[in-house]
Amino acid sequence: MSKKRILVVGNGMVGHRFIDTLIKADEKDNYSLRTFSEEPLLAYDRVQLTQYFNGKTKQDLALTDSDYYHQHGVDFILNDKVTRIEAGSKKVITASGREAYYDKLVLATGSYPFVPPIPGKDQAHCLVYRTLDDLDAIRLSAKKSKVGVVIGGGLLGLEAANALKSLGMETHVVEFAPRLMAVQLDDGGAALLRRKIEALGVGVHTEKATTEIIKGEDCRYRLNFTDDTYVETDMLVFSAGIRPQDELARQSGLDLGQRGGIVINDQCQTSDPDIYAIGECALWQQRIFGLVAPGYAMAKVAAAHILGQEAAFTGADMSTKLKLLGVDVASIGDAHGKTSGAQSYTYHDEIEQVYKRLIVSSDNKKILGAVLVGDVSAYSHLLQLMLNNMTLPENPASLILPNSGAGAATGAGLESLPDLAQICSCFDVSKACIKQAVAEGNTSLSELKSCTKASTGCGGCSALVKQLLDSELLALGHDVDNNLCEHFAYTRPELVDIVRIKKVKTFDGLLKSHGSGLGCEICKPTVGSILASFWNEYVLEEPHMGLQDTNDRYLGNMQKDGTYSVVPRIAGGEITPDKLIFIGEIAKEFDLYTKITGGQRIDLFGAQLHELPIIWRKLVDAGFETGQAYGKSVRTVKACVGETWCRFGINDSLGFAIDIEDRYKGLRAPNKLKFAVSGCTRECAEAQSKDVGMIATENGWNLYVGGNGGMRPRHGDLFATNLDDKTLIQYIDRFLMFYIRSAEKGQRTSVWLESLEGGLEYLKQVIIDDKLGLAQELETEMAYSISQYQCEWKTTLDNPEKLKRFQHFINSKQSDPHLIYEIEREQRKPSNNDQRIKILEVAD
Repeated sequence: MSKKRILVVGNGMVGHRFIDTLIKADEKDNYSLRTFSEEPLLAYDRVQLTQYFNGKTKQDLALTDSDYYHQHGVDFILNDKVTRIEAGSKKVITASGREAYYDKLVLATGSYPFVPPIPGKDQAHCLVYRTLDDLDAIRLSAKKSKVGVVIGGGLLGLEAANALKSLGMETHVVEFAPRLMAVQLDDGGAALLRRKIEALGVGVHTEKATTEIIKGEDCRYRLNFTDDTYVETDMLVFSAGIRPQDELARQSGLDLGQRGGIVINDQCQTSDPDIYAIGECALWQQRIFGLVAPGYAMAKVAAAHILGQEAAFTGADMSTKLKLLGVDVASIGDAHGKTSGAQSYTYHDEIEQVYKRLIVSSDNKKILGAVLVGDVSAYSHLLQLMLNNMTLPENPASLILPNSGAGAATGAGLESLPDLAQICSCFDVSKACIKQAVAEGNTSLSELKSCTKASTGCGGCSALVKQLLDSELLALGHDVDNNLCEHFAYTRPELVDIVRIKKVKTFDGLLKSHGSGLGCEICKPTVGSILASFWNEYVLEEPHMGLQDTNDRYLGNMQKDGTYSVVPRIAGGEITPDKLIFIGEIAKEFDLYTKITGGQRIDLFGAQLHELPIIWRKLVDAGFETGQAYGKSVRTVKACVGETWCRFGINDSLGFAIDIEDRYKGLRAPNKLKFAVSGCTRECAEAQSKDVGMIATENGWNLYVGGNGGMRPRHGDLFATNLDDKTLIQYIDRFLMFYIRSAEKGQRTSVWLESLEGGLEYLKQVIIDDKLGLAQELETEMAYSISQYQCEWKTTLDNPEKLKRFQHFINSKQSDPHLIYEIEREQRKPSNNDQRIKILEVAD
């Protein structure tokens, strides 16, 4: 019997999900699969598209690869668009003339960006935000642009704005509606979101209709609005919504909706029963679903129906949780309270910048929807209450008030959820599925993710999945293993207590008294960090050297070509002309690549191992210290010029930043630490995106904690206001040492704060109110640690034995002759032997 031919047009997230689902369900191998993509790449994660500007590569975003498809017999054609369907002969024809026959055809063509018909929209540097190629074009345009404007203030528009800001551009958002995220947020939530985004330096222009795009005076273009105002920009990104990609279906005579979209039934069949449509191109009951989870549900239904199984698409929940420009935002169900009889509870804290609105039924017993801005910790619990139609507590307001609903979101609250409750919407993973997986022996989070795929999509359910895992392990009589590794039956915080209370000074001593075996790559660096945090001894002393990773061992970050970076400390970003010239002379002498960092330092790249002591001898003699860019430690304290130079400054932010950096330099922690000090609320130093941020006000300092601009961007939480210098330092001392004590291995302050039981309010009680009676102890520990500071490079230069480490060969001072460099932008860079994809420059 010949195999039935399944043809999938479109290899985006939904098209790939259909293929993956059919592969796993086709146990008898009755079907052959073929897919066409008009893009040059196989499926990639569009949900994480903005991470492409944060260091993620195309490979990182890939959802599959050619090996996987070849292994399962999937034939794929890239860079060739299907342009015609001949339903009578059951074949498709591509732009290149290729023909392919099918028994069942699945259209997963997705959507395309809507570009308003504005005169001037087709010029260079007028781009869209949809594919990786689009992002490459934006990145190239940004090299020639200083100002960028996004037309569209919805989800994708704000993501695009975040991308432009991350590229260092002055960024503006233009929205036709009177508020941002008009579909997901109510007036109160949108107002706070706008306030937070504007505080980050992004211009927001609502109720603006663009009439034309003409040549600008100060920038490349000028956008004229109907109200006679305008904004100028060098780059324009359209993100004003999407339209279903239904051109192929239209030409083939399939039924379409009045406003577009391929009409489907509950089995995802089109008007031709042998042709299916799934994802953003499909119109179900007059509705297009613009999120990936509904598309995944359609893919599952279509695959099941083709296999002869009972399945039906019954709609999808459009609730969402995300971070936009560092601001936490969530929307659940009927966020606008349009349901008949709906009533709402609202909590709005302007000081903490938190807005929560809970919409409930007329009898006060069921959740209809919610809006959360600034604090979305209740999202998972509220969503489960709504999805499972669960009865609310007597006082529903307790679910959104500070501290009142914390217990409901813990593992104990999971017991009330029915087994059919959907925990992961991206992969349709139920509570029962997770329980079964745990019962079958998947007892670690990584095993559970691999088995069920839960939390491997958008990641919004990750906390809930971990809570459910721990809850199930306890219910099954298992101990929840939080041990650091096989050599230490303790968590990192427990090891911290052992080290500081028993005054353990070495790894071997700790292993002998509280561990077993020889240690491993997990416990050695973790214990090394703990020892450095409390005793701050020279990391290259013999008892400590074996605990360090490559960067710490050589006191420099190793680069991809095997050379190292040299990063001297420049406290607060302040440097004298003589020192600036000296760094330039060093770079010229050793032919080093130089770059100003986001933390206001100067990075020198390309130093060979044997050159490091020579370079650092010159730098130390000139008065520089190590910047510890290689360590999990305090890196930088970014600052604006403050009241010294700026006419808006109301405090000496620069002088204070220098004092702060001098105080905490050398402090080791579970992960790197970054600070910033802004001299006024204009926030030029971006203090709210740092682990510790300080903003000057007329009444003192406002302190923010837990911010992070890295792989998991997080806006810092306002911790305390109107602080004098002394109190501010006390709070920072306590905060940092409490973090060092209680964080898990490798946790940034942002992740630690999110996982801290009791959250921000509990942290305030510990640090400000001294609830645990630890304040003096934490301050004393900090004072001792920072008193032990030494410039690790100066110590190394004074030790001839340690200098022997900085040569390529044990018995020779010869350098490595195999490094090849090329010149780019007038500086040398490592030669890349891999073939590089050259993208055409966007024309000026």
